[in-house]
Amino acid sequence: MLDLMPAPHLIYDEWDKHGTCSGLSPRAYFDAVRLARAAVKIPPEYGALNAPLAVAPDAVADAFIKANPGLSPQAIAIGCERNRLTEVRLCLSKDLSKDVQFHDCPAVSRRGCRRDQVNMPPVRGG
Repeated sequence: MLDLMPAPHLIYDEWDKHGTCSGLSPRAYFDAVRLARAAVKIPPEYGALNAPLAVAPDAVADAFIKANPGLSPQAIAIGCERNRLTEVRLCLSKDLSKDVQFHDCPAVSRRGCRRDQVNMPPVRGG
């Protein structure tokens, strides 16, 4: 999973927080994570960053919505800490072993970044 998650402790945290409640074995759970990741298209303008990029969180959300048919503004949240983009959170169907679908999750989308601009670090985990 190191090609998708940048550090072993994050992999273990993901399993502890989400995988143990999934009813799946660790292998099946992380296979489902791979399927979900494959279903999400990173917008071309963000796919191969070599250096940080200053960007508006709304522009990131709009680019993801454009690149991923079926993704709505209520199914995405851009996370940030201080002036750094930390995550793009997308809401997906719970059963990742089947057809992965986006779905609205207003509680998540309301928690998005409120800054006008953030620095997006280079992409890891293609």
